[in-house]
Amino acid sequence: MARKPARMYRRLTGQAFTRREYMGGVPALRINTFDLGSTNAEFPITINMKVKETCQIRHTAMEAARIAANRVMSRTPGGNYHLKFRIYPHHVLRENKLATGAGADRVSSGMRGSYGKNIGTAARVHAGQVVLTLRVPVSNFNSAKEALWKASLKLPTPCFIEVEKGAELVK
Repeated sequence: MARKPARMYRRLTGQAFTRREYMGGVPALRINTFDLGSTNAEFPITINMKVKETCQIRHTAMEAARIAANRVMSRTPGGNYHLKFRIYPHHVLRENKLATGAGADRVSSGMRGSYGKNIGTAARVHAGQVVLTLRVPVSNFNSAKEALWKASLKLPTPCFIEVEKGAELVK
């Protein structure tokens, strides 16, 4: 059975489903690192990526955004940066799998017992919430903006970039 499109899980509806001790078999997270680069170094510039709309971001989209941003930043001269995810996918997504095709009416039970099985996790974010933070030296400012822009293309909502600290250094 193919994975259903992410647009089915984008909107925030209902209560968050987070109590893993009561559900059996939650799939493992695809995103494996929430902190990348030099975590203890001092950087003069801090750039945040914020979301414009309230939505759910699946753990697979978070991993794709991490890879995109890390690829740009690791290719910059010096390669000195700190990338941090500010969200965690707590919400467990469920799916009522239905059989399709010839003979599916004999196998499927329709909406009877339609609670669904766990298929993944997602982070619930609200408009204006910080998703990614990137700290860089002044020389890597343009690369940092490009990295966050490429990461924003992987997420299911429009994003914007805001310089939190060090804006006076790049003018």
